Amino acid sequence: MEQSVKQQSGSSVAAPAGESVCRRLADYETVRLSEAGDAVEIIDQTKLPGRIELVSLRSAEDIYDAIYRLRVRGAPAIGVAAALGIYVLAGQIAAKDYGTFYREFVRQKEYLDSARPTAVNLSWALNRMQNVVECHKGESPAAVLGFLKQEALAIRQEDEEVCRRIGEHGLMLLKPGDGILTHCNAGRLATCRYGTATAPVYLGQERGYHFRVFADETRPLLQGARLTAYELYASGVDVTLICDNMSASVMQKGWVNAVFVGCDRVAANGDTANKIGTSVVAAVAHYYGVPVYVCAPTSTIDLNTPDGAAIRIEQRPEEEVTEMWYRERMAPDGVKVYNPAFDVTDHTLIDAIITEYGVARAPYEQTLAGIAGKRMAEETEM
Repeated sequence: MEQSVKQQSGSSVAAPAGESVCRRLADYETVRLSEAGDAVEIIDQTKLPGRIELVSLRSAEDIYDAIYRLRVRGAPAIGVAAALGIYVLAGQIAAKDYGTFYREFVRQKEYLDSARPTAVNLSWALNRMQNVVECHKGESPAAVLGFLKQEALAIRQEDEEVCRRIGEHGLMLLKPGDGILTHCNAGRLATCRYGTATAPVYLGQERGYHFRVFADETRPLLQGARLTAYELYASGVDVTLICDNMSASVMQKGWVNAVFVGCDRVAANGDTANKIGTSVVAAVAHYYGVPVYVCAPTSTIDLNTPDGAAIRIEQRPEEEVTEMWYRERMAPDGVKVYNPAFDVTDHTLIDAIITEYGVARAPYEQTLAGIAGKRMAEETEM
């Protein structure tokens, strides 16, 4: 019997009683537009792995909150949610003339854009949607809304194809039976399908590569434990969960042949911002001679950011370290807490950056610019 509950932001559906939540994950999409086109539907990732809840987001506050509170997370999924979200909000604008419509659209767009500062996909998707509005200047709001829907759905569809292409390029760097270590969650829950860092794993699973995956738990929000281990296990992948401070141990034993991680922003020089702890994994891997591959859709490449020092790092609430996941507070009251959401991995620790247009290697200033040029050329031809 399927249970359901009501939330302020919409309805949510739990897994049927007695049935494994893992077996049901493939039945749902991470983020999509509702059939009526009036809401963004997401899997609430804060409830995983114990419960699948589908939430409908209709207001600007609900969409912002879902992004900020990591109910939807992962750079590509954030971008898709933002694109679908601004379309939904645009449909609520009560304006008959273009000028009024445009001003309200920009106000809502800037509000959503402030939800997460580090993930460039958020601003990338929203800017792309704003460009659609500006390209149809002077047309009726109803006509503009139709073009916005087309663009939002295109962004979602492109994400699936981008992840598949990243997986193909990444798979060429691996051989059957390899051990792979990953950090945080750059899987299907962070995208519309396949994931970025896990895309080679899923494609390899389909082709009988039998990879062995080690998933860091990823403190303090445990995306590796709650999400990566969960989705890989649900897909039948040989996955082993390890604490963050165990990465050196498994590399020392020779169990890891490659590190695959995602990222939220790539600077022009190849420095990358990813979930906190990624730079530690990269440094350990460098010591043990294990290659580090960053899987990055070109939408995360920011050539206007010269290096990692220029990337704004989001600071998260201290309660995520001291109280979350515990029945009782696990740190002294009043103790200072430093809780950055991301860290920057220096480009010298990265063996390659894998994009949908190919594999970039040092010197990254040249290769990343070349890959960005390929994307621009393809978009011009469309």
